[in-house]
Amino acid sequence: MPNRLIISKEVLEALKNKKAVVALESTIISHGMPYPKNVETALQVERIVRKNGAVPATIAIIDGKLKAGLSESEIELLGKMETKVIKTSRRDLPFIIARRETGATTVATTMMIAAMAGIKIFATGGIGGVHRGAEKSMDISADLQELAQTNVAVVCAGAKAILDLGLTLEYLETFGVPVIGFQTKEFPAFYSRKSGLALQYSSQSPKEIAQILKAQSELYLKGGMIIANPIPEKFEMEYASINQAIEKALAEARTQNISGKDITPFLLSRIEQLTEGKSLAANIRLVYNNAKLAAEIAQSYVQLEG
Repeated sequence: MPNRLIISKEVLEALKNKKAVVALESTIISHGMPYPKNVETALQVERIVRKNGAVPATIAIIDGKLKAGLSESEIELLGKMETKVIKTSRRDLPFIIARRETGATTVATTMMIAAMAGIKIFATGGIGGVHRGAEKSMDISADLQELAQTNVAVVCAGAKAILDLGLTLEYLETFGVPVIGFQTKEFPAFYSRKSGLALQYSSQSPKEIAQILKAQSELYLKGGMIIANPIPEKFEMEYASINQAIEKALAEARTQNISGKDITPFLLSRIEQLTEGKSLAANIRLVYNNAKLAAEIAQSYVQLEG
């Protein structure tokens, strides 16, 4: 895709020289938190990736171009524009590109662009999933289908806590997406380390996860993989209290008829207000934690490839 995809010089050199690279999404910049906290967080995530031996590739669409690896000025642009930037999932891509607009990539589109660039590891906060009440609304994130068909491993703190975590795991199992708990046998609940949902597979080291990813690649198995990395214990929130805030925010969303791609930003913002900023602080810490692990896995993977 020579006319559509632009890989930064740093990322391109790293890929050519078989160095570790970690993809990072941009929706967290434009829709995850206010300016300038969003820019500070994005740059700190990149620093953490570098500190742990990998090259960061923050992904977005700038003026209709798919970009793998943003400059600081481009991250600043996304941060200042905030929600004026279009939240871009798979279905939105043709419109954003044709109209030469700027878009922030969701988990799904970050995976797509990472795969086009040849990046195998991606760090984010939490994936999208099956929404609560989906048996009536059919609201299921496009992230899950992307995980079923795009060969990129996603390091995350589980699915966002606003979702139905049990149904999300069931959906992933149906479509053959492996879920590995990092040093845990329980699916993390984003802000909390525990959800009560057991995982069949867990791993104790980045090296072992890299070996599993390599085996998946050698078998030509289609689709990605989830590495579920719990939020560090000292930053986690008590499950009952965060769930109470989620239920209240969901009720308000229903009252205001908020749905579709607008519901997740609304819920996260409202939960931040209800928890007096504690949920945002936890969100930032879990993203940092995921970036570190993703860099370690990426390092181990390139060493396995020789």
